[in-house]
Amino acid sequence: MTEYGYAGEILKIDLSGGKIDRVPTAPYAEKFLGGRGIAARLYWEMVPVTARPFDPENCLIYMTGPMTGFTRLSGACRWQVCGKSPVMDPEAFSYANLGEKWGIWLKQAGYDGLVVQGRAARPAYIYINDGTVELRDATALWGRSAFEVGDTLKAELGSETSVLTIGPAAENGVVFATMITDDGASGASGLGSVMGSKNLKAIVVAGSQRPQAADPARLETLASRVLDLRRDTWKGWLNEIPGTTRKKACYGCLSGCFRKAYVDNGRRYKFFCQAVHVYWAPAEEYGDDDHKVALRAIQLCDRYGLDTTIMQPMITWLADCYREGVLTEAATGLPLSRVGSAEFIEELTRQIANKEGFGELLSRGTLRAAEELGEKAKALTAAGMITRAAETRDYDPRLIPANALLYATEQRRPINQLHEFSHSLWLWANWTKGEEPCFLSYDDFLTVARLFWGGDAAADYTTYEGKALAAKKAQDRTHAKESLLLCDLIWPIIWVRFSDDHSGHPELEAQLLSAITGRDIDEAGLNAIGERIFNQQRAVLLRQGWGGRKGDRLLDYLHDEPLPGVFFNADCIVPGKGGKVVSRKGNRVSRKDFEALKDEYYALRGWDVATGLPTRPKLKSLGLSDVADDLQTRGLLG
Repeated sequence: MTEYGYAGEILKIDLSGGKIDRVPTAPYAEKFLGGRGIAARLYWEMVPVTARPFDPENCLIYMTGPMTGFTRLSGACRWQVCGKSPVMDPEAFSYANLGEKWGIWLKQAGYDGLVVQGRAARPAYIYINDGTVELRDATALWGRSAFEVGDTLKAELGSETSVLTIGPAAENGVVFATMITDDGASGASGLGSVMGSKNLKAIVVAGSQRPQAADPARLETLASRVLDLRRDTWKGWLNEIPGTTRKKACYGCLSGCFRKAYVDNGRRYKFFCQAVHVYWAPAEEYGDDDHKVALRAIQLCDRYGLDTTIMQPMITWLADCYREGVLTEAATGLPLSRVGSAEFIEELTRQIANKEGFGELLSRGTLRAAEELGEKAKALTAAGMITRAAETRDYDPRLIPANALLYATEQRRPINQLHEFSHSLWLWANWTKGEEPCFLSYDDFLTVARLFWGGDAAADYTTYEGKALAAKKAQDRTHAKESLLLCDLIWPIIWVRFSDDHSGHPELEAQLLSAITGRDIDEAGLNAIGERIFNQQRAVLLRQGWGGRKGDRLLDYLHDEPLPGVFFNADCIVPGKGGKVVSRKGNRVSRKDFEALKDEYYALRGWDVATGLPTRPKLKSLGLSDVADDLQTRGLLG
C-alpha cells in the first residue's frame, strides 16, 4: 500500500507477447482520481487513433477508484471497464459500470486497475492473487456459458475468488455482447465482445490487502451519516414477484437500493432495473401470468452475454416489423407471431449469440440491421430506442430538456446523469398525485435545482433556460463520481426521503475523499476534477471522429415525432414556472432551440461555440496542455 485509498499499482498485460508490467497509480490519481478518469487518460496514452474495437491495439481498462472497497461506505463497490466499443456509430471509447465484489477483489489483490492489450494466440484467462499474476489456458472453457465458466473456475481456484467472464456472444463477436461476474454484475457497451476478440475468456481475482484511509475515524462518521440519509430510500420502488424475489444489495453495500434477486434450480439470479423489463411486457401480453418466461429471458441474456438494454428495443422492433410486413417468419427463421413466448426468446437469443441465420444480421445491432432492410425498417426503430448504440428508450429529452444535451454529447446512454433529472421529476410527479413514494414537494424540487443544477430556472421543465448549466454540472459531477467510484442509486445524495426538509448534501463526496486520501478538497474542487475528466474523454472521442458540434446530435425522431408518454410518467407532467403542473405530451425537441442550447452549453464549457471543439485556454486551465497540443496537430482545437 503506497497511498491512502489506493492499492498503489496498475497492472498491464500484453496478451500478444505475454508481457506483464506494473505502473504506479500515483502519477494519475491526483488529476484523474481513478475509474473513468484514469481509464480515459490511459486510453489516450496507449491506444493508436486508428485502432478499431477488435484490433489487438485496443485496450480494455478495468479500473477501481479511491473509494472502491471501503465496505462501511454505502455504494462503494463499483468499478468500470473502458475501451473502444463496436456497438455505436461512430465506433468510440466507451465504458461499462459494474458492482458486486470483483473490483474490490482486484484492489485487494494489490491493483487499482488492470490494462489488457493485444490478443492471445489461444483462449486464455488471467489469474491474479496478491503477488501472483498468470496467463492460463482457457481452451476447455471456450464456448461455455458465463455461468458455467464462473462455477468451474471457482470450484478449481476456491470460493474466495471472484470471476469475470464472457459468454458465447462475445466469443462470436456480437457487437453488443456483455461481460458478467460470478455474482451477476454485468457490463454492457459492447466491451464483452472486445474481450472476446482478445481470446480472453475470464479474469479471476483474489487478494488479502485491504485499502486504508488516512482518517478512519472521520470516514466512519461520514459513512454512518450516509447510511442514515440513504437507509430505506428505495423502499417500495419498482416491481417484484411476491414469493419469488427478495431484496439483495450489492456486495459491501449497507443501505442497498431496489435491487432484488431470486433463486432458480439452486442458482441465484439478479432481478434489477432495466434487465427486468427486457421481456416483461411481451411475456405478460402473451399470457405469462407468473412471469417465468420473463425471468427466463433475463437468464438467457446473461448466459449468452447479451445486453438487455439493446435486446429490449430490438424485440419491440422485430414485433413491429412483423406486424408491418417488413419481416416474415420464413425469411428470419424466428417465430415472430409468438413474440412473448418462451419459444421466441429461446430461438432469438440462440441465433444472435451464435450468429446463425438471421441472427448474424441482428448481431450487428438493430440500427445496422434496419439500415440493410430499408426505409420502413429504419422508421420503425423509433418505437424503442434512443441512442446511436440502439439502447432502450427512457428518460426522454422531449420530457426533460436538460437530457437533450446529455444524450447528444455522450457516447452511450449516460444513465448516471439521466437519473439526476429523471428521478427527481419522478418523485415530484408522485407528490402531485399523492402516490408513494410521495415526499418531494415543489419547494423541495426547487432546493434540488439550487443545490445541484445552478438555480431555480433548472426546476422549470417547460423551457431551455438554465438547462445548459444544469447539464454541465451534472456531467462534471458524474464524471467525478464515476472516477471515485460510487453507485448511481446512492450518489449523489440529491434528496433525502426520511427527513423534515428532504435537502440534499452535495458536499459529502468531497468530504469522504478527503477522509480517505488525506488530501483536502471541497465540492468545487472535486467537480473541477470531473470537468477535467470530461474534457479528457471529449478529446478521446474527437480524435476518434466524433465530429464536435456535428457529432453532438439526437436521433431524428426526437425532433420530428411527438412525445407519446414515458414509462414512469404516462401523462408527461412536469413542473413549469412557479411550480405549475404542465403536460409535455406531444412535445418535440425543436431543432432551433436545440442548436441554441448547444451554443450556451459550449460557451459554459469554454469551448468554441461554432465548432463545439475545446479551446487551448480551457484545456490549459484544466492541466491538459498536452491534450491541446495533440488536438491542434489534428485540426481539432477550437
